[in-house]
Amino acid sequence: MSRIEMAMEKAARLRQEGEGEPARQAPRTTDAQAVPPQVPAAQALTPKNPFLVTIHEPHSQAAEEYRKLKSVLVNLTDGDPFKNAIMVTSSVPGEGKSLTALNLAVSLAQGLDHTVLLVEADLRRPSLHRYLGFEPRAGLADVLKGEAAIEDTIIQTGIGKLAVIGSGSPVENPVELFTSQKMRAIVDELKSRYPDRYLIFDTSPVLPFAESRALTSVVDGVVFVVMERLASQAQIKEAYDHLKGAVLGVVYNAAQSALKDQRYSYARYYEAQAPS
Repeated sequence: MSRIEMAMEKAARLRQEGEGEPARQAPRTTDAQAVPPQVPAAQALTPKNPFLVTIHEPHSQAAEEYRKLKSVLVNLTDGDPFKNAIMVTSSVPGEGKSLTALNLAVSLAQGLDHTVLLVEADLRRPSLHRYLGFEPRAGLADVLKGEAAIEDTIIQTGIGKLAVIGSGSPVENPVELFTSQKMRAIVDELKSRYPDRYLIFDTSPVLPFAESRALTSVVDGVVFVVMERLASQAQIKEAYDHLKGAVLGVVYNAAQSALKDQRYSYARYYEAQAPS
């Protein structure tokens, strides 16, 4: 018997033996493995928006509330399996979901334990590029349409361990992309590529559009933003019901009565309970 035949026979025998063993779960990568590449200071993003309090005023009361939000979220999701794909949404526009997603992502990325990939999944009214100060480029929509690879859309911000994927090219009907198998495959790939990385999806509001409802089925949980005195109780309950029990908790945003410094709103976080 030749060496090639002997090698093939050995490989077949090992394969047959392995089929009788239970599948082993791949170990989670360490933070050292998942650390994004270093960004030169000259290339780091320098956002100017004052409401990014986790960047500009890290010692403020508002930034501390986002750290509390981060702590609660980590306690809810950092188990086995790690629930690392989180969607941030609201009932109606204007409730501060994008700023909540951004400040939450920055707070997570400033910690020692996790890297963060923030995905602009609000394809109708994208805003992350304006808040963070980068030029629009290929992003999520282009990946979903098969016109760009994921790795070509990731922007290393230089803000802690935060990376961003923008919305990409404008699309007429985002819900068709969000209900496709391609969307599920992308989320699964991002979840498995860096098992210790949080994926934060900033999505469109629930009531006006269908994209958030479609994405609910492929993420691990939802952070639901409610702004004080904006959405009605009926709107909040309707949106909450559409999320089908996926809500991890509610962020009560712009609680101005609790602030001494009225320039900034901040978020209080409550574990999910069905609204009455």
